[in-house]
Amino acid sequence: MTIDRVLPTDEAGDLLDLATEIADRELAPRAAEFEARREFPREVVRTLGRAGLLGLPYPEDVGGGGQPYEVYLQVLEILASRWLVAAEAVSVHTLSCFPVAAAGSEQLRKLLPDMLGGELLGAYCLSEPQGGSDAAALTTRAVRDGDAYVVDGTKAWITHAHAADFFNLFVRTGGPGPGGISCLLADAGTPGIVPQAPERTMGLHASPVAQIVFDGARVPADRLVGEEGAGFGLAMRALDSGRLGIAACAVGLAQAALDHATAYAREREQFGRPIIDFQGLGFLLADMATQVAAARALTLAAARLRDHGRPYSTEAAKAKLFATDVAMRVTTDAVQVLGGYGYVADHPVERYMREAKVLQIVEGTNQIQRLVISRALAKG
Repeated sequence: MTIDRVLPTDEAGDLLDLATEIADRELAPRAAEFEARREFPREVVRTLGRAGLLGLPYPEDVGGGGQPYEVYLQVLEILASRWLVAAEAVSVHTLSCFPVAAAGSEQLRKLLPDMLGGELLGAYCLSEPQGGSDAAALTTRAVRDGDAYVVDGTKAWITHAHAADFFNLFVRTGGPGPGGISCLLADAGTPGIVPQAPERTMGLHASPVAQIVFDGARVPADRLVGEEGAGFGLAMRALDSGRLGIAACAVGLAQAALDHATAYAREREQFGRPIIDFQGLGFLLADMATQVAAARALTLAAARLRDHGRPYSTEAAKAKLFATDVAMRVTTDAVQVLGGYGYVADHPVERYMREAKVLQIVEGTNQIQRLVISRALAKG
């Protein structure tokens, strides 16, 4: 389905054309094979970086693309419509670069060109086994010892755990609560950083997640990002942007499901007619198309607030909540349109449905998004 987009510049149109070309050439043909092997496409992500697609919303003077967030999110949507794993990798990596770009020292910011260019792949280490949604209660501790912090604890559900070159590590350097949390930039090869066996997940098989154990890992003190005690605020600011990234991924995934289901319904005949001619299916597809369009509009509206320096945290929560719920609903309906064929791996809608579920969980569960929105309503 052709999407009529209103873009801020001609350059943005060229960028989306480039993303479409790369997605068709490098992503779509590899998805099924890599998913079957449960192999992370590191070289594909590097290709995206060399094409300038990993650092789009960051300034050009540090190696970024200098693009508005509304353009970056539409690139993510295009990538997700071909292969969600690749789009999720871009979103997670973009999130992982945020702390250094926003609060890193001059020394740390020298790493940004390689980070934004994709030569260094990042992971974002916030969640813990007992504290996924309650991030302020994290227990991984970093104790200053001379010129280093000694880190002990466990992080959970870490995307890129086995592939990352660096970790943005949120740790407790002070007392309880948000004020005791700091951020460290740790090299993946640091002794004492031990990724565990990948989790056996429902979907995103080519993007394995895992726990990471920190056992006396010594992270140089000059790898502190910002000030001690400023980590929680940094994490929440990053998550606001990251939620928009996940929303865009959800829109792309839902669009892919809609497109596949529509094409199938045009070709599949029953009782001598294409099944799209029957209102039971035609109306279902119409509802799917409407929901995808609404999710896209809500996501881009929040992005434009961010681009104009306006508060957007609540709108990001709305976009993440709505777009990921839409992705779950639309992918489920796509399976229904295909009937028995939708339940087998010969058609990608089976994979789309399994992938959609995780989008309702990552970057804050949708229950957390509702909490964010309801608290904003309570404040008036």
